[in-house]
Amino acid sequence: MIRFGIIGAGRIGQVHARSIFQHPEAKLVAISDPVIEAAQKLADQYDAKAVTEAPDIFNNEDIDAVIVCSPTPLHVTHISEGVKAGKAVLCEKPIAMDSEAVATLEDELEGFNPRVMLGFNRRFDPNFSHIHNLVDQGHIGDVEQLTIISRDPAAPPKEYIAVSGGIFKDMTIHDFDMARFFLGEITEVTAIGQNLDPDLADTGDFDAAIIVLKNADGKVATIVNSRHCASGYDQRLEAFGPKGALFADNVRATTVRSSTADYTEAQQPYLDFFLERYESAYYNELDTFIRAIEGEGSFAPSIHDGIAALKIAEAAGESAKSGGPVSL
Repeated sequence: MIRFGIIGAGRIGQVHARSIFQHPEAKLVAISDPVIEAAQKLADQYDAKAVTEAPDIFNNEDIDAVIVCSPTPLHVTHISEGVKAGKAVLCEKPIAMDSEAVATLEDELEGFNPRVMLGFNRRFDPNFSHIHNLVDQGHIGDVEQLTIISRDPAAPPKEYIAVSGGIFKDMTIHDFDMARFFLGEITEVTAIGQNLDPDLADTGDFDAAIIVLKNADGKVATIVNSRHCASGYDQRLEAFGPKGALFADNVRATTVRSSTADYTEAQQPYLDFFLERYESAYYNELDTFIRAIEGEGSFAPSIHDGIAALKIAEAAGESAKSGGPVSL
């Protein structure tokens, strides 16, 4: 049984608490949040202890592993403190607000036997991971083109956008990691940012983007993002190679299609948001983390993966402003 502490009782902390509760080899011991009422409310649901300070999690000898769901500027500090306290650490994305903040983390943790995994949960989605497995088996040959479509049903609050690091670091960073998952290291980034939503015009951020990534072999990933999508949470992926193509379509509540005199082949909307769409991915991510703690696998995605995705996000921001490609 792996005993967990969670730092941060917000929306993503609640997702991880539920996954821990559902896993037969996991137990939630404590939750920390500066807002004690939020920590207590979540702790009460899972028979855990509520505290206000992160050190109360790191210093608790009854805790084996920590899931970091704190604000992004605290991620590097909480990873470091967790590792130095002897805990395994699963940290939510992005690893930091900028690459300078994380530049020395790997050196700082040398000698501490860091057991750190980054929360790129989409690697663990059953649909995307199945495509990745088929690619590894040579089903379509080497991937030549990867297409990722990721559109949110609606934009987050402006207050959140203001502190999120922007669309590339907050939203597209999942897609950057997915591109690396299939293509390896990225060498060139070209991004076009869009400002088409008048309600978000004063945020200083893009509300949509098209990004093209290229690796050293000339293989390309195209990413399509938008802060809004009338039909729901649009999450699709296509891997194309010389022997064929693999597709992951959107997930709906059921597979029912309706045909009448007014329309044909009508289906239900896509699942509404990431909490529903990626529920199984979060559980599979937790299971992989537990297996790694038990010595049955590696801590991947790793700190390196987190840093690499962040550097791509920074390059995308630079490209969107300059209008040209940026080399990595």
